[in-house]
Amino acid sequence: MSTPATPQHWFELPHAPAPGTLLCSWQGLADGEPTMLELDTGGGPAKPFRLLLLRSGTRVTAFVNRCAHFGVPLAARQAQLIFKPHTSITCNVHYARYRWADGLCEAGECEGESLMPVPLEQDDAGQLRIGRPT
Repeated sequence: MSTPATPQHWFELPHAPAPGTLLCSWQGLADGEPTMLELDTGGGPAKPFRLLLLRSGTRVTAFVNRCAHFGVPLAARQAQLIFKPHTSITCNVHYARYRWADGLCEAGECEGESLMPVPLEQDDAGQLRIGRPT
């Protein structure tokens, strides 16, 4: 469970990207495959802000690449991601399984907790940017 000192939202994490930060084009994301991004937003190469983008058709959702169970990345590298397309993504450290659509942990030590969602905005050219906190 989270403690009061534990960040509850993506924008509370160190080096969180500013709203409007350009990420990528949604068309460049493979449908049904998670995509890891590492943003240098002030922490340098040793402390990037890690994002996970999940595309299903024209819908793209973003989560902080951080397991709700222990705060470690779900995977250190793209090739290590464990997932079922459009269904779930699994932490390769603790094997907590999260739903693709909303990031809710449905199996593992953090059952009932969620990945931290990150809002996205898409412009007319299909470019994805960090959205404003809600």
